[in-house]
Amino acid sequence: MKKSKILSSIGVVTAAALTLVACGKSNNGSSNQNANTASKFSESVPKKAAKQGGTLKVAVRSDTPFTGIFSDELYTVQTDAQVAEPGEEALFDTDDNFKINDKGAATLKLNVQDKTATITVKKGVKWSDGKQVTAKDLEYSYEILANKKTASQRYSSQLEDIEGMKEYHNGQAKTISGIEMPDGKNGRQIVLHFKQMKPGMYNSGNGYFWETAAPYHYLKDVPFDKLQSSDKIRKHPLYFGPFKLAKLVRGESATWVPNKYYWRGTPKLDKIVISVLSFNSTSQSIKDHKFDVVNAINTQWDQVKDTKDVNFVAQIPLQYNYLGFKVGKWDAKKDKNVMDPKAEMNNKALRQAIGYAMNVDAVDKRYTEGLSFRVPTLIPEQFGDYFDKNAKSYSYNLKKANEILDKAGYKKKGKWRVQPNGKPLVINYMTRQGDSAKEPVQQNYIQQWHKIGLNVKLLGGRSTEFNSFEDKLQHDDPSVDMFEAGWGLASEPSPNNLYGETSPMNYSRFVTPENNKLLSEIDSTKSFNHKYRVQKFHEWQEYMNDQAFSIPTDNSYTIYAINDKITGYSLKPSQNSNGHQLWGQVGFIK
Repeated sequence: MKKSKILSSIGVVTAAALTLVACGKSNNGSSNQNANTASKFSESVPKKAAKQGGTLKVAVRSDTPFTGIFSDELYTVQTDAQVAEPGEEALFDTDDNFKINDKGAATLKLNVQDKTATITVKKGVKWSDGKQVTAKDLEYSYEILANKKTASQRYSSQLEDIEGMKEYHNGQAKTISGIEMPDGKNGRQIVLHFKQMKPGMYNSGNGYFWETAAPYHYLKDVPFDKLQSSDKIRKHPLYFGPFKLAKLVRGESATWVPNKYYWRGTPKLDKIVISVLSFNSTSQSIKDHKFDVVNAINTQWDQVKDTKDVNFVAQIPLQYNYLGFKVGKWDAKKDKNVMDPKAEMNNKALRQAIGYAMNVDAVDKRYTEGLSFRVPTLIPEQFGDYFDKNAKSYSYNLKKANEILDKAGYKKKGKWRVQPNGKPLVINYMTRQGDSAKEPVQQNYIQQWHKIGLNVKLLGGRSTEFNSFEDKLQHDDPSVDMFEAGWGLASEPSPNNLYGETSPMNYSRFVTPENNKLLSEIDSTKSFNHKYRVQKFHEWQEYMNDQAFSIPTDNSYTIYAINDKITGYSLKPSQNSNGHQLWGQVGFIK
Protein backbone atom coordinates (compact mmCIF):
# COMPACT_ATOMS: atom_id res chain seq x y z
CA MET A 1 0.00 0.00 0.00
CA LYS A 2 1.52 2.20 0.48
CA LYS A 3 2.97 0.82 3.53
CA SER A 4 0.19 -1.11 4.90
CA LYS A 5 0.01 1.51 7.47
CA ILE A 6 3.52 0.68 8.19
CA LEU A 7 6.08 -0.65 5.92
CA SER A 8 6.42 0.89 2.51
CA SER A 9 8.07 -1.31 -0.03
CA ILE A 10 8.45 -4.11 2.39
CA GLY A 11 4.84 -3.88 3.23
CA VAL A 12 4.51 -5.40 6.64
CA VAL A 13 4.10 -4.26 10.12
CA THR A 14 5.79 -6.20 12.79
CA ALA A 15 3.85 -8.86 14.49
CA ALA A 16 3.02 -6.96 17.64
CA ALA A 17 1.62 -3.92 15.94
CA LEU A 18 -1.99 -4.93 15.64
CA THR A 19 -4.41 -5.27 18.52
CA LEU A 20 -6.60 -8.34 18.70
CA VAL A 21 -9.78 -8.08 20.68
CA ALA A 22 -10.94 -6.00 23.55
CA CYS A 23 -13.59 -6.03 26.22
CA GLY A 24 -17.35 -6.07 26.30
CA LYS A 25 -20.20 -8.43 25.58
CA SER A 26 -23.07 -8.21 23.17
CA ASN A 27 -25.90 -10.33 21.91
CA ASN A 28 -26.04 -11.45 18.31
CA GLY A 29 -28.56 -8.79 17.39
CA SER A 30 -26.33 -6.03 18.68
CA SER A 31 -23.30 -7.58 16.96
CA ASN A 32 -25.00 -7.71 13.62
CA GLN A 33 -26.31 -4.18 14.01
CA ASN A 34 -22.86 -2.83 14.88
CA ALA A 35 -21.25 -4.54 11.90
CA ASN A 36 -23.94 -3.16 9.61
CA THR A 37 -23.41 0.31 11.07
CA ALA A 38 -19.64 0.19 10.56
CA SER A 39 -20.00 -0.98 6.97
CA LYS A 40 -22.03 2.15 6.19
CA PHE A 41 -19.49 4.59 7.57
CA SER A 42 -17.71 6.85 5.11
CA GLU A 43 -13.95 6.63 4.69
CA SER A 44 -13.71 10.44 4.91
CA VAL A 45 -15.09 13.24 7.05
CA PRO A 46 -17.35 15.79 5.30
CA LYS A 47 -15.43 18.12 3.02
CA LYS A 48 -15.71 21.75 4.10
CA ALA A 49 -13.73 24.98 3.79
CA ALA A 50 -10.77 24.96 6.17
CA LYS A 51 -9.25 27.85 8.06
CA GLN A 52 -5.55 28.40 8.64
CA GLY A 53 -4.17 27.55 12.08
CA GLY A 54 -5.02 25.47 15.09
CA THR A 55 -3.50 22.62 17.08
CA LEU A 56 -4.64 19.09 16.31
CA LYS A 57 -4.47 16.52 19.11
CA VAL A 58 -4.00 12.93 17.91
CA ALA A 59 -4.01 9.80 20.04
CA VAL A 60 -2.00 6.67 19.30
CA ARG A 61 -3.27 3.64 21.19
CA SER A 62 -0.55 1.78 23.06
CA ASP A 63 0.07 0.47 26.54
CA THR A 64 3.82 0.77 26.09
CA PRO A 65 6.04 3.71 25.07
CA PHE A 66 6.85 4.10 21.38
CA THR A 67 10.47 3.29 20.58
CA GLY A 68 11.01 6.39 18.47
CA ILE A 69 12.98 5.04 15.52
CA PHE A 70 12.19 7.75 12.97
CA SER A 71 13.50 6.03 9.88
CA ASP A 72 11.51 4.19 7.21
CA GLU A 73 14.40 1.84 6.69
CA LEU A 74 14.85 0.93 10.34
CA TYR A 75 11.64 0.99 12.33
CA THR A 76 9.47 -2.10 12.59
CA VAL A 77 6.60 -1.26 14.92
CA GLN A 78 3.35 0.47 14.13
CA THR A 79 3.45 3.01 16.93
CA ASP A 80 6.67 4.52 15.55
CA ALA A 81 5.04 4.83 12.15
CA GLN A 82 1.94 6.47 13.60
CA VAL A 83 3.94 8.98 15.59
CA ALA A 84 6.00 9.85 12.49
CA GLU A 85 2.99 10.35 10.20
CA PRO A 86 2.91 14.18 10.12
CA GLY A 87 6.46 14.32 8.80
CA GLU A 88 6.63 11.19 6.75
CA GLU A 89 5.64 11.05 3.12
CA ALA A 90 6.36 8.47 0.46
CA LEU A 91 7.77 9.15 -2.98
CA PHE A 92 4.63 8.02 -4.78
CA ASP A 93 0.92 8.74 -4.64
CA THR A 94 -1.60 6.14 -5.80
CA ASP A 95 -5.19 5.87 -6.93
CA ASP A 96 -7.75 4.13 -4.72
CA ASN A 97 -6.67 0.77 -6.16
CA PHE A 98 -3.07 1.40 -5.02
CA LYS A 99 -1.69 1.86 -8.53
CA ILE A 100 1.20 4.32 -8.56
CA ASN A 101 0.47 7.58 -10.36
CA ASP A 102 2.42 10.78 -11.12
CA LYS A 103 0.85 12.99 -8.44
CA GLY A 104 3.37 12.30 -5.67
CA ALA A 105 6.82 13.63 -4.82
CA ALA A 106 8.35 11.43 -7.53
CA THR A 107 7.31 9.72 -10.74
CA LEU A 108 7.90 6.14 -11.81
CA LYS A 109 8.54 4.79 -15.30
CA LEU A 110 8.88 1.05 -15.86
CA ASN A 111 10.52 -0.47 -18.93
CA VAL A 112 9.74 -4.18 -18.94
CA GLN A 113 11.91 -4.89 -21.98
CA ASP A 114 14.99 -3.11 -20.59
CA LYS A 115 14.28 -4.36 -17.05
CA THR A 116 14.52 -0.88 -15.55
CA ALA A 117 12.57 1.42 -13.27
CA THR A 118 13.27 5.14 -13.53
CA ILE A 119 12.38 7.22 -10.47
CA THR A 120 12.45 10.99 -10.81
CA VAL A 121 12.01 13.30 -7.82
CA LYS A 122 10.13 16.49 -8.59
CA LYS A 123 11.97 19.78 -8.34
CA GLY A 124 11.12 21.57 -5.11
CA VAL A 125 10.64 18.42 -3.03
CA LYS A 126 12.79 19.40 -0.07
CA TRP A 127 13.81 18.07 3.30
CA SER A 128 12.67 20.11 6.28
CA ASP A 129 16.10 21.79 6.35
CA GLY A 130 15.49 23.16 2.86
CA LYS A 131 17.73 20.77 0.91
CA GLN A 132 16.37 19.29 -2.33
CA VAL A 133 15.76 15.52 -2.23
CA THR A 134 18.40 14.07 -4.56
CA ALA A 135 19.32 10.90 -6.39
CA LYS A 136 21.85 10.12 -3.66
CA ASP A 137 19.08 10.28 -1.06
CA LEU A 138 17.22 7.61 -2.99
CA GLU A 139 20.32 5.43 -3.35
CA TYR A 140 21.26 5.92 0.30
CA SER A 141 17.97 4.42 1.47
CA TYR A 142 18.92 1.16 -0.30
CA GLU A 143 22.33 1.23 1.37
CA ILE A 144 20.72 1.56 4.80
CA LEU A 145 18.42 -1.35 4.03
CA ALA A 146 21.11 -3.62 2.66
CA ASN A 147 24.13 -2.86 4.84
CA LYS A 148 24.28 -5.55 7.50
CA LYS A 149 25.64 -3.12 10.05
CA THR A 150 22.26 -1.38 10.27
CA ALA A 151 20.55 -4.68 11.16
CA SER A 152 17.52 -3.50 9.21
CA GLN A 153 14.53 -5.84 9.45
CA ARG A 154 13.21 -4.41 6.20
CA TYR A 155 15.75 -5.97 3.86
CA SER A 156 14.30 -8.86 1.88
CA SER A 157 15.11 -11.18 -0.98
CA GLN A 158 12.77 -9.16 -3.20
CA LEU A 159 15.23 -6.29 -3.21
CA GLU A 160 17.89 -8.67 -4.47
CA ASP A 161 16.28 -8.53 -7.90
CA ILE A 162 18.11 -5.21 -8.21
CA GLU A 163 21.50 -5.86 -9.83
CA GLY A 164 24.30 -5.80 -7.29
CA MET A 165 22.06 -5.58 -4.24
CA LYS A 166 22.96 -9.04 -2.91
CA GLU A 167 26.68 -8.44 -3.46
CA TYR A 168 26.48 -5.18 -1.50
CA HIS A 169 24.49 -6.87 1.26
CA ASN A 170 27.08 -9.63 1.55
CA GLY A 171 29.96 -7.16 1.72
CA GLN A 172 31.33 -8.18 -1.69
CA ALA A 173 30.85 -4.73 -3.20
CA LYS A 174 31.11 -1.16 -1.90
CA THR A 175 28.29 0.13 -4.07
CA ILE A 176 25.07 -1.23 -5.55
CA SER A 177 25.83 -1.69 -9.23
CA GLY A 178 22.19 -1.74 -10.31
CA ILE A 179 21.46 1.80 -9.13
CA GLU A 180 22.38 4.35 -11.78
CA MET A 181 22.32 8.13 -11.27
CA PRO A 182 22.25 9.62 -14.80
CA ASP A 183 22.61 13.21 -13.58
CA GLY A 184 24.98 12.44 -10.72
CA LYS A 185 24.44 12.30 -6.98
CA ASN A 186 22.93 15.77 -6.87
CA GLY A 187 20.54 15.03 -9.71
CA ARG A 188 16.95 14.01 -9.12
CA GLN A 189 16.80 10.71 -10.96
CA ILE A 190 17.85 7.12 -10.43
CA VAL A 191 17.52 4.15 -12.77
CA LEU A 192 17.14 0.75 -11.13
CA HIS A 193 18.38 -2.21 -13.17
CA PHE A 194 16.59 -5.48 -12.36
CA LYS A 195 17.45 -9.09 -13.03
CA GLN A 196 13.81 -9.59 -13.91
CA MET A 197 10.66 -7.51 -13.89
CA LYS A 198 7.72 -8.39 -11.65
CA PRO A 199 3.98 -8.05 -12.25
CA GLY A 200 3.42 -6.21 -8.97
CA MET A 201 5.75 -3.33 -9.79
CA TYR A 202 2.93 -1.07 -10.96
CA ASN A 203 1.44 -1.08 -7.45
CA SER A 204 2.71 0.63 -4.34
CA GLY A 205 4.03 -1.70 -1.67
CA ASN A 206 5.42 -4.24 -4.14
CA GLY A 207 8.69 -4.78 -2.28
CA TYR A 208 10.97 -4.70 -5.34
CA PHE A 209 11.92 -1.05 -5.00
CA TRP A 210 11.90 1.27 -2.02
CA GLU A 211 9.33 4.04 -1.85
CA THR A 212 10.95 6.56 0.47
CA ALA A 213 14.27 8.41 0.66
CA ALA A 214 16.86 9.03 3.38
CA PRO A 215 18.70 12.37 3.82
CA TYR A 216 22.28 11.45 2.88
CA HIS A 217 23.66 14.94 3.48
CA TYR A 218 22.35 14.79 7.04
CA LEU A 219 23.17 11.19 7.96
CA LYS A 220 26.34 10.48 5.96
CA ASP A 221 28.66 11.06 8.91
CA VAL A 222 26.82 8.56 11.13
CA PRO A 223 28.27 5.02 10.89
CA PHE A 224 25.76 2.44 9.72
CA ASP A 225 25.95 0.55 13.01
CA LYS A 226 25.14 3.75 14.92
CA LEU A 227 22.24 4.93 12.79
CA GLN A 228 19.40 3.37 14.74
CA SER A 229 20.59 4.86 18.05
CA SER A 230 21.66 8.20 16.58
CA ASP A 231 20.04 11.42 17.77
CA LYS A 232 19.56 12.29 14.09
CA ILE A 233 17.16 9.35 13.89
CA ARG A 234 15.76 9.32 17.43
CA LYS A 235 15.46 13.05 18.26
CA HIS A 236 15.97 15.24 15.22
CA PRO A 237 14.83 13.38 12.09
CA LEU A 238 14.45 14.97 8.67
CA TYR A 239 11.42 14.29 6.47
CA PHE A 240 10.10 15.91 3.31
CA GLY A 241 6.47 15.68 4.42
CA PRO A 242 4.20 18.51 5.58
CA PHE A 243 5.52 18.78 9.16
CA LYS A 244 8.80 18.59 11.04
CA LEU A 245 9.46 17.36 14.57
CA ALA A 246 9.63 20.25 17.04
CA LYS A 247 9.44 18.54 20.43
CA LEU A 248 9.76 14.97 21.65
CA VAL A 249 8.85 13.51 25.02
CA ARG A 250 10.50 10.17 24.50
CA GLY A 251 8.06 7.30 24.31
CA GLU A 252 5.11 9.55 25.21
CA SER A 253 4.43 12.32 22.70
CA ALA A 254 5.69 14.20 19.66
CA THR A 255 4.90 17.74 18.58
CA TRP A 256 5.05 18.59 14.89
CA VAL A 257 5.09 22.04 13.26
CA PRO A 258 4.84 22.94 9.55
CA ASN A 259 7.73 22.19 7.21
CA LYS A 260 8.02 25.57 5.49
CA TYR A 261 9.67 23.87 2.51
CA TYR A 262 6.83 21.39 1.96
CA TRP A 263 6.45 20.87 -1.76
CA ARG A 264 2.64 20.72 -1.78
CA GLY A 265 2.29 24.07 0.00
CA THR A 266 1.78 25.33 3.53
CA PRO A 267 -0.11 22.91 5.81
CA LYS A 268 -3.36 24.24 7.27
CA LEU A 269 -2.55 23.39 10.88
CA ASP A 270 -0.11 25.25 13.13
CA LYS A 271 0.73 22.19 15.17
CA ILE A 272 0.02 18.48 15.55
CA VAL A 273 0.55 16.85 18.93
CA ILE A 274 0.57 13.05 18.91
CA SER A 275 0.32 11.32 22.28
CA VAL A 276 0.30 7.72 23.43
CA LEU A 277 -3.06 6.71 24.90
CA SER A 278 -3.61 3.53 26.89
CA PHE A 279 -6.25 1.08 25.72
CA ASN A 280 -8.18 1.37 28.95
CA SER A 281 -8.45 5.15 28.59
CA THR A 282 -9.45 5.21 24.93
CA SER A 283 -13.24 5.13 25.12
CA GLN A 284 -13.48 7.66 27.93
CA SER A 285 -11.16 10.01 26.03
CA ILE A 286 -13.52 9.85 23.03
CA LYS A 287 -16.54 10.67 25.20
CA ASP A 288 -14.61 13.48 26.90
CA HIS A 289 -13.33 14.87 23.56
CA LYS A 290 -9.73 14.91 24.77
CA PHE A 291 -8.38 14.29 21.27
CA ASP A 292 -9.37 15.34 17.77
CA VAL A 293 -8.40 11.98 16.24
CA VAL A 294 -8.74 8.68 18.11
CA ASN A 295 -8.77 5.08 16.89
CA ALA A 296 -11.81 3.58 18.65
CA ILE A 297 -11.72 0.16 20.34
CA ASN A 298 -14.20 -2.11 18.61
CA THR A 299 -15.16 -4.08 21.69
CA GLN A 300 -16.15 -0.82 23.38
CA TRP A 301 -18.11 0.49 20.43
CA ASP A 302 -21.41 0.54 22.33
CA GLN A 303 -19.80 2.88 24.86
CA VAL A 304 -18.86 5.53 22.30
CA LYS A 305 -21.20 5.17 19.32
CA ASP A 306 -23.61 7.87 20.54
CA THR A 307 -20.90 10.44 21.27
CA LYS A 308 -21.91 13.91 20.09
CA ASP A 309 -19.79 16.30 17.99
CA VAL A 310 -17.84 13.42 16.43
CA ASN A 311 -17.64 12.03 12.90
CA PHE A 312 -16.87 8.32 12.71
CA VAL A 313 -14.92 7.09 9.67
CA ALA A 314 -14.18 3.44 9.05
CA GLN A 315 -12.69 0.87 6.71
CA ILE A 316 -11.69 -2.77 6.61
CA PRO A 317 -7.91 -2.47 6.58
CA LEU A 318 -5.45 -4.69 4.75
CA GLN A 319 -4.45 -6.68 7.79
CA TYR A 320 -5.13 -9.88 9.67
CA ASN A 321 -4.27 -11.61 12.91
CA TYR A 322 -2.78 -15.07 12.91
CA LEU A 323 -1.48 -17.93 15.04
CA GLY A 324 2.17 -18.71 14.32
CA PHE A 325 4.30 -21.73 15.19
CA LYS A 326 8.04 -21.59 15.80
CA VAL A 327 9.63 -24.33 13.67
CA GLY A 328 13.14 -22.98 13.13
CA LYS A 329 15.54 -20.07 13.49
CA TRP A 330 16.95 -17.15 11.56
CA ASP A 331 20.50 -17.89 10.40
CA ALA A 332 22.23 -14.51 10.38
CA LYS A 333 25.32 -15.88 8.64
CA LYS A 334 23.32 -17.30 5.75
CA ASP A 335 20.66 -14.55 5.80
CA LYS A 336 17.82 -17.01 5.69
CA ASN A 337 15.35 -18.97 7.76
CA VAL A 338 16.34 -22.53 8.65
CA MET A 339 13.81 -25.09 9.85
CA ASP A 340 14.53 -27.37 12.77
CA PRO A 341 13.19 -30.88 12.06
CA LYS A 342 13.25 -31.56 15.82
CA ALA A 343 11.17 -28.51 16.74
CA GLU A 344 8.20 -29.47 18.90
CA MET A 345 5.74 -27.72 16.59
CA ASN A 346 7.21 -29.18 13.41
CA ASN A 347 4.32 -31.61 13.03
CA LYS A 348 1.53 -30.68 10.63
CA ALA A 349 -1.12 -32.73 12.42
CA LEU A 350 -0.45 -30.96 15.72
CA ARG A 351 -0.69 -27.54 14.09
CA GLN A 352 -3.88 -28.42 12.22
CA ALA A 353 -5.57 -29.73 15.36
CA ILE A 354 -4.71 -26.53 17.21
CA GLY A 355 -6.32 -24.56 14.38
CA TYR A 356 -9.55 -26.57 14.40
CA ALA A 357 -9.87 -26.15 18.18
CA MET A 358 -10.04 -22.33 17.98
CA ASN A 359 -13.58 -20.94 18.28
CA VAL A 360 -12.78 -17.70 16.46
CA ASP A 361 -16.34 -16.95 15.32
CA ALA A 362 -17.72 -17.26 18.85
CA VAL A 363 -14.94 -15.07 20.25
CA ASP A 364 -15.50 -12.34 17.68
CA LYS A 365 -19.26 -12.30 18.32
CA ARG A 366 -18.85 -12.10 22.07
CA TYR A 367 -15.87 -9.83 22.49
CA THR A 368 -15.72 -7.52 19.48
CA GLU A 369 -19.27 -6.17 19.18
CA GLY A 370 -19.59 -7.80 15.76
CA LEU A 371 -16.82 -5.61 14.36
CA SER A 372 -14.29 -8.43 13.93
CA PHE A 373 -14.69 -11.44 11.67
CA ARG A 374 -12.84 -14.65 10.87
CA VAL A 375 -10.60 -14.71 7.78
CA PRO A 376 -10.07 -18.01 5.95
CA THR A 377 -6.70 -17.49 4.24
CA LEU A 378 -3.49 -15.46 4.37
CA ILE A 379 -4.68 -13.40 1.37
CA PRO A 380 -7.49 -10.99 2.37
CA GLU A 381 -10.70 -10.67 0.38
CA GLN A 382 -9.82 -7.05 -0.50
CA PHE A 383 -7.33 -8.45 -3.03
CA GLY A 384 -10.18 -9.49 -5.31
CA ASP A 385 -9.72 -12.63 -7.36
CA TYR A 386 -6.33 -13.30 -5.76
CA PHE A 387 -8.34 -14.29 -2.68
CA ASP A 388 -9.39 -17.95 -2.83
CA LYS A 389 -12.95 -18.00 -1.54
CA ASN A 390 -12.99 -21.79 -1.77
CA ALA A 391 -9.89 -22.40 0.34
CA LYS A 392 -10.38 -24.89 3.16
CA SER A 393 -10.01 -22.97 6.39
CA TYR A 394 -9.94 -23.80 10.08
CA SER A 395 -13.52 -23.43 11.23
CA TYR A 396 -14.24 -24.66 14.74
CA ASN A 397 -14.35 -28.48 14.90
CA LEU A 398 -13.25 -30.16 18.14
CA LYS A 399 -14.17 -33.62 16.86
CA LYS A 400 -11.91 -33.24 13.86
CA ALA A 401 -9.11 -31.85 16.04
CA ASN A 402 -9.25 -34.90 18.29
CA GLU A 403 -9.33 -37.29 15.33
CA ILE A 404 -6.26 -35.66 13.77
CA LEU A 405 -4.30 -35.96 17.01
CA ASP A 406 -5.36 -39.57 17.56
CA LYS A 407 -4.35 -40.55 14.04
CA ALA A 408 -0.99 -38.78 14.39
CA GLY A 409 -0.12 -40.70 17.54
CA TYR A 410 -0.61 -37.99 20.14
CA LYS A 411 -2.06 -40.34 22.76
CA LYS A 412 -3.51 -39.29 26.08
CA LYS A 413 -1.72 -40.19 29.29
CA GLY A 414 -4.04 -38.94 31.96
CA LYS A 415 -5.28 -35.42 31.26
CA TRP A 416 -2.71 -34.51 28.61
CA ARG A 417 -1.56 -35.94 25.32
CA VAL A 418 2.07 -36.93 24.82
CA GLN A 419 4.23 -36.72 21.72
CA PRO A 420 4.20 -39.68 19.29
CA ASN A 421 7.55 -40.75 20.81
CA GLY A 422 5.94 -40.92 24.23
CA LYS A 423 7.65 -37.84 25.66
CA PRO A 424 5.60 -35.17 27.48
CA LEU A 425 4.17 -32.36 25.37
CA VAL A 426 4.08 -28.86 26.84
CA ILE A 427 3.34 -25.96 24.46
CA ASN A 428 4.41 -22.46 25.49
CA TYR A 429 2.11 -19.83 23.98
CA MET A 430 3.16 -16.16 23.71
CA THR A 431 0.57 -13.40 23.37
CA ARG A 432 0.80 -9.63 23.13
CA GLN A 433 -0.45 -7.18 25.71
CA GLY A 434 -3.69 -5.52 24.74
CA ASP A 435 -6.87 -4.10 26.18
CA SER A 436 -8.88 -5.48 29.07
CA ALA A 437 -10.44 -8.34 27.08
CA LYS A 438 -7.12 -9.67 25.82
CA GLU A 439 -6.58 -11.98 28.76
CA PRO A 440 -10.04 -13.63 28.74
CA VAL A 441 -9.84 -14.09 24.97
CA GLN A 442 -6.50 -15.84 25.15
CA GLN A 443 -7.55 -17.88 28.18
CA ASN A 444 -10.56 -18.98 26.12
CA TYR A 445 -8.28 -20.35 23.39
CA ILE A 446 -6.08 -22.07 25.94
CA GLN A 447 -9.17 -23.74 27.40
CA GLN A 448 -10.16 -24.88 23.91
CA TRP A 449 -6.76 -26.52 23.45
CA HIS A 450 -7.06 -28.11 26.85
CA LYS A 451 -10.32 -29.69 25.69
CA ILE A 452 -8.39 -31.70 23.09
CA GLY A 453 -5.78 -32.74 25.61
CA LEU A 454 -3.00 -30.30 24.73
CA ASN A 455 -1.07 -28.87 27.65
CA VAL A 456 -0.80 -25.28 26.43
CA LYS A 457 0.60 -22.74 28.87
CA LEU A 458 0.67 -18.96 28.57
CA LEU A 459 4.31 -17.91 28.47
CA GLY A 460 5.16 -16.31 31.80
CA GLY A 461 1.58 -16.79 32.96
CA ARG A 462 0.36 -13.61 31.26
CA SER A 463 0.50 -11.58 28.05
CA THR A 464 3.99 -10.38 27.14
CA GLU A 465 4.88 -6.69 27.20
CA PHE A 466 5.05 -5.31 23.69
CA ASN A 467 8.78 -4.60 23.37
CA SER A 468 9.68 -7.91 25.01
CA PHE A 469 7.28 -9.70 22.67
CA GLU A 470 9.06 -8.18 19.68
CA ASP A 471 12.46 -9.13 21.00
CA LYS A 472 11.50 -12.74 21.69
CA LEU A 473 9.83 -13.09 18.30
CA GLN A 474 12.63 -11.59 16.24
CA HIS A 475 15.40 -13.43 18.09
CA ASP A 476 13.66 -16.80 18.18
CA ASP A 477 13.50 -17.16 21.94
CA PRO A 478 13.60 -20.93 22.59
CA SER A 479 10.88 -20.60 25.24
CA VAL A 480 8.28 -19.77 22.56
CA ASP A 481 6.50 -22.62 20.77
CA MET A 482 3.60 -20.67 19.28
CA PHE A 483 2.41 -17.08 19.29
CA GLU A 484 -0.48 -14.87 18.24
CA ALA A 485 0.39 -11.89 16.10
CA GLY A 486 -0.80 -9.75 13.21
CA TRP A 487 0.25 -8.31 9.87
CA GLY A 488 -0.57 -5.01 8.27
CA LEU A 489 -0.19 -5.69 4.56
CA ALA A 490 1.16 -3.91 1.54
CA SER A 491 -1.27 -3.12 -1.23
CA GLU A 492 0.61 -5.39 -3.62
CA PRO A 493 -0.55 -8.83 -2.46
CA SER A 494 2.65 -10.85 -2.98
CA PRO A 495 3.33 -12.75 0.28
CA ASN A 496 7.03 -13.25 -0.51
CA ASN A 497 8.28 -10.68 1.96
CA LEU A 498 6.35 -12.25 4.84
CA TYR A 499 6.78 -15.94 4.19
CA GLY A 500 9.87 -16.27 2.01
CA GLU A 501 13.00 -18.22 2.92
CA THR A 502 15.13 -15.07 3.12
CA SER A 503 12.58 -12.83 4.84
CA PRO A 504 13.45 -11.83 8.45
CA MET A 505 9.72 -11.21 8.92
CA ASN A 506 8.97 -14.90 8.44
CA TYR A 507 8.75 -15.32 12.19
CA SER A 508 7.61 -18.96 12.10
CA ARG A 509 10.90 -19.66 10.26
CA PHE A 510 9.28 -22.28 8.05
CA VAL A 511 10.94 -23.13 4.76
CA THR A 512 9.92 -25.77 2.24
CA PRO A 513 10.81 -26.33 -1.43
CA GLU A 514 7.10 -26.18 -2.33
CA ASN A 515 6.60 -22.85 -0.61
CA ASN A 516 9.70 -21.42 -2.33
CA LYS A 517 8.40 -22.68 -5.67
CA LEU A 518 4.92 -21.18 -5.26
CA LEU A 519 6.23 -17.81 -4.06
CA SER A 520 8.63 -17.70 -7.00
CA GLU A 521 5.81 -18.48 -9.44
CA ILE A 522 3.56 -15.78 -7.94
CA ASP A 523 6.22 -13.16 -8.70
CA SER A 524 7.58 -14.60 -11.94
CA THR A 525 7.39 -12.98 -15.37
CA LYS A 526 4.73 -15.58 -16.21
CA SER A 527 2.55 -13.82 -13.68
CA PHE A 528 2.24 -10.80 -15.94
CA ASN A 529 -0.55 -13.08 -17.17
CA HIS A 530 -3.23 -12.29 -14.60
CA LYS A 531 -5.02 -15.63 -14.89
CA TYR A 532 -1.78 -17.51 -14.22
CA ARG A 533 -0.99 -15.35 -11.18
CA VAL A 534 -4.47 -15.86 -9.74
CA GLN A 535 -4.03 -19.63 -10.10
CA LYS A 536 -0.70 -19.56 -8.26
CA PHE A 537 -2.14 -17.38 -5.48
CA HIS A 538 -4.91 -19.92 -5.00
CA GLU A 539 -2.46 -22.82 -4.95
CA TRP A 540 -0.35 -21.03 -2.35
CA GLN A 541 -3.34 -20.36 -0.08
CA GLU A 542 -4.42 -24.00 -0.23
CA TYR A 543 -0.87 -25.11 0.52
CA MET A 544 -0.44 -22.73 3.44
CA ASN A 545 -3.77 -23.70 4.97
CA ASP A 546 -2.80 -27.35 4.70
CA GLN A 547 0.66 -26.84 6.21
CA ALA A 548 -0.69 -24.56 8.97
CA PHE A 549 2.59 -22.85 9.83
CA SER A 550 0.65 -19.59 10.18
CA ILE A 551 -3.10 -19.93 10.69
CA PRO A 552 -5.13 -16.77 9.93
CA THR A 553 -7.70 -15.92 12.58
CA ASP A 554 -9.53 -12.63 12.13
CA ASN A 555 -9.65 -9.04 10.94
CA SER A 556 -11.60 -6.03 12.21
CA TYR A 557 -13.14 -2.81 11.06
CA THR A 558 -10.91 0.15 11.87
CA ILE A 559 -12.99 3.02 13.23
CA TYR A 560 -11.74 6.51 13.98
CA ALA A 561 -13.53 9.13 16.04
CA ILE A 562 -12.84 12.53 14.46
CA ASN A 563 -13.74 15.90 15.94
CA ASP A 564 -16.60 17.17 13.77
CA LYS A 565 -14.81 20.51 13.43
CA ILE A 566 -12.10 18.76 11.38
CA THR A 567 -12.08 18.53 7.60
CA GLY A 568 -9.67 16.89 5.15
CA TYR A 569 -9.27 13.62 7.07
CA SER A 570 -9.65 10.51 4.93
CA LEU A 571 -8.77 6.81 4.96
CA LYS A 572 -8.95 6.50 1.17
CA PRO A 573 -5.73 5.20 -0.41
CA SER A 574 -5.57 8.15 -2.79
CA GLN A 575 -5.61 10.55 0.15
CA ASN A 576 -2.74 8.88 1.95
CA SER A 577 0.96 8.47 1.38
CA ASN A 578 2.34 5.04 2.23
CA GLY A 579 -0.79 4.34 4.20
CA HIS A 580 -0.38 7.50 6.25
CA GLN A 581 -2.86 10.33 6.34
CA LEU A 582 -1.70 13.29 4.27
CA TRP A 583 -1.75 15.64 7.22
CA GLY A 584 -1.08 18.70 5.11
CA GLN A 585 -4.68 18.65 3.89
CA VAL A 586 -6.25 18.36 7.37
CA GLY A 587 -7.60 21.47 9.06
CA PHE A 588 -10.30 23.00 11.23
CA ILE A 589 -13.42 24.18 9.44
CA LYS A 590 -14.05 27.89 9.11
